[in-house]
Amino acid sequence: MTRKIPFNKPFLSGKELEYIQQAHANGHLSGNGSFTKKCHGWLEKNTGSLKAFLTHSCTGALEMASILADLKPGDEVIMPSYTFVSTANAFVLRGAVPVFVDIRPDSLNIDEAKIEEAITPKTKAVVAVHYAGVACEMDAILAIAKKYNLLVIEDAAQGIGSTYKGKALGSIGHLGTLSFHETKNIISGEGGALLVNDERFVDRAEVIREKGTDRSKFLKGQVDKYTWVDIGSSFLPSDLIAAFLWAQLEAFELILDRRKTLWRSYHQGLQKGEEKGWFRRPLEIKNCGHNAHMYYLLMENLEKRDRFISALSQKDIQAVFHYIPLHDSPAGKKFSRAHGSLPVTKKISERVVRLPLWIGMENHQPGIIEHVLLEAGK
Repeated sequence: MTRKIPFNKPFLSGKELEYIQQAHANGHLSGNGSFTKKCHGWLEKNTGSLKAFLTHSCTGALEMASILADLKPGDEVIMPSYTFVSTANAFVLRGAVPVFVDIRPDSLNIDEAKIEEAITPKTKAVVAVHYAGVACEMDAILAIAKKYNLLVIEDAAQGIGSTYKGKALGSIGHLGTLSFHETKNIISGEGGALLVNDERFVDRAEVIREKGTDRSKFLKGQVDKYTWVDIGSSFLPSDLIAAFLWAQLEAFELILDRRKTLWRSYHQGLQKGEEKGWFRRPLEIKNCGHNAHMYYLLMENLEKRDRFISALSQKDIQAVFHYIPLHDSPAGKKFSRAHGSLPVTKKISERVVRLPLWIGMENHQPGIIEHVLLEAGK
């Protein structure tokens, strides 16, 4: 291999620029244009969600969910520490306290068996983060939430196209969020969506997304003028972003199929390394249909993980590790608390290495597998 192989390379379907030109020709570049409406319709149809709202990011969608949860300062929200900072930040901004619980060693998702013991009278919600597009154990989480009258918010940033018992991730809890960041399967550069699955939140979500105004009712002819009625912010993406996204959604099945082919090639090609005890491959979890968002390996320990990443870098292969657990971060210690010592979270975070996975790397993949086996076996 003579060229550097990046960790990620954004895929284009071929119609993105054409649709952006169409959006310009339509004369509507701001939010809620024709392409935004197309994307909303696609998301609602293909996830089964009651209502979908495009946002400028998954972070924005999580912030909308936090407002909809009507959190007050001191309220608690249970979530894993092994997640991106936006999962916690969205709730901290409302004055709430993230309460971190440990993850499962098989799926790397929140350990549903540890949620109930972390609940206090201040607990208002549980955030289920679907790591690598692999579903959390949603039946158990929903049962706990029902018992204690808690909201369930799905952080399905990595989960578009994944399912739990046949249901699309993001459509199972009361609220769900998706990401279309350039590192995700379906992209718009930056972008996200809020999926509303409980009719109680639909009208208020429209208001919050429109800066706290009832502008959406005005545009529908339901009021003769619009005004400020609630808190909110500017969560709408430009219709240019939606036009780019629409081209991606049209190619959804192609993108999913090609990523799954790459994922399976890794899984088959690296079986020998797992059998020799050099690393652990991802586990395929019962009832969870994953979307091939990422392919990761669990190395023996931190020292071997770092040495492995460095060795691949010298071969011009960019592999990366993932999150630093939030409970160990300076802001995490200031704004949140951990329920227990989170031993699995700590151990997993020191062992994960993510391999390149992007459409177009097919010719590179045999060489990557060869070098992975060579370096992991040293």
